[in-house]
Amino acid sequence: MTMGSEFQFRDKIPVVVLGATGSVGQKFVELLVHHPWFDLVAVAASDRSSGKCYGEAVNWLMPTPLPESIAKMTVQKCQPDVPGMIAFSALDASVAGEIETQFAQAGYLVVSNSGSHRMDPDVPLLVPEVNAQHLALIRTQPFPKGKIITNPNCSVVGLTLSLKPLCPSKVCRALVRKRKCS
Repeated sequence: MTMGSEFQFRDKIPVVVLGATGSVGQKFVELLVHHPWFDLVAVAASDRSSGKCYGEAVNWLMPTPLPESIAKMTVQKCQPDVPGMIAFSALDASVAGEIETQFAQAGYLVVSNSGSHRMDPDVPLLVPEVNAQHLALIRTQPFPKGKIITNPNCSVVGLTLSLKPLCPSKVCRALVRKRKCS
């Protein structure tokens, strides 16, 4: 059987979003709420937000309404005792490195949007359509059960997806100029 839109897991995988009150965290929440494979069981954020109902702690910026079931969740501290097997991290880079490492050491699979681990030699910098084979790097990570996977920044993802079809033609140089939007 191939995995397509008709594929269903028997049980959804429990997940937590770290940094859930920021705009990237909100996007994770929005994408996970009705996901066929994942069950969003916890949201976590800074000490300033922890203990509050998510609906009170967040200034919801997404175009879709915040589901009531998620709004009623209590925001947890970003500590590896929250429920879930996978932690989708939208933490700021200033705190992400240490917290994500703690979660991986505690056995979570951490999928990070932060730049904190992007240059770690044993952490895959993953664009699945281009370099899925890089997932093999997680075997070299020092965590007994947990792992960390990260993605490149947004401009690199678009660039990589655009250049991948040119690989067979042996294009060896691309000049890129990136400007940060403000």
